[in-house]
Amino acid sequence: MTKLEQKSRQLRLEIIETIVNAGKGHIGGALSCIDLLVSLFHGNILRFDPERPNWEERDRFIFSKGHAGIALFVVLADLGFFSKEKLNSFNKGGSFLAEHPDKRVPGIEVVSGSLGHGLNIGAGMALAAKLDKKDYRTVVLLGDGECWEGSVWEAAMFASHHELNNLTAIVDRNRLCVLDNTENVNRLEPLADKWRSFGWDVIEIDGHNTNQIINVFDGFRTWTSKSPKLILAATVKGKGISFMENEVKWHHGVPKAEHLEMARKELE
Repeated sequence: MTKLEQKSRQLRLEIIETIVNAGKGHIGGALSCIDLLVSLFHGNILRFDPERPNWEERDRFIFSKGHAGIALFVVLADLGFFSKEKLNSFNKGGSFLAEHPDKRVPGIEVVSGSLGHGLNIGAGMALAAKLDKKDYRTVVLLGDGECWEGSVWEAAMFASHHELNNLTAIVDRNRLCVLDNTENVNRLEPLADKWRSFGWDVIEIDGHNTNQIINVFDGFRTWTSKSPKLILAATVKGKGISFMENEVKWHHGVPKAEHLEMARKELE
């Protein structure tokens, strides 16, 4: 097991522990994207400084699928953006760690949660970098159900038109939403072709394979295309916990103490 895989297992357990303590939270989508977040933040992909969260030269990361914010919170706490003890206040009155990311949290670029807004903001940041001749990159993580939002495609068209090759979007393609499989609710496929038709370069990967994720971003360093980039990451809702995987009820089902112990046995 690689160090990144070990880190993912550790943070999966912290996600579950934190949600059990809070008594609420969206667990399935947090578990599906944690390997992507670990690769971005622990795999030397993103440029950042926990001591200077607003460092001007940092890369911009937007967590557009904000309902799964606990996944990003455990990563930021692990990196020292804020103390891990703060996770005990997650989703409790008066805490800056609400269910959705908030600008009060060090390391959070924008408030998110209302789906369909993150890519628009990210496109604006990427355009600003071009205009200001800055070399920071902007990365936006979206949920696949979020791709039902018309504003996503407005941003996709805008980014392509302005040749924002410093912008990368990642779609967490776990195929489950709050109701059912996405294809039963409102068919998304052929999703890769749709993004290509909007002028994006599309790369399809295993969103749980940290080597693949890092290799794709490493390849971008010598990429000469003027188009924005879309990573379509095939993932599993509830990944890493056998009884949660591909189960709709764990979109925002809250695990109990007995579920935590079962998960602990699988992860430790």
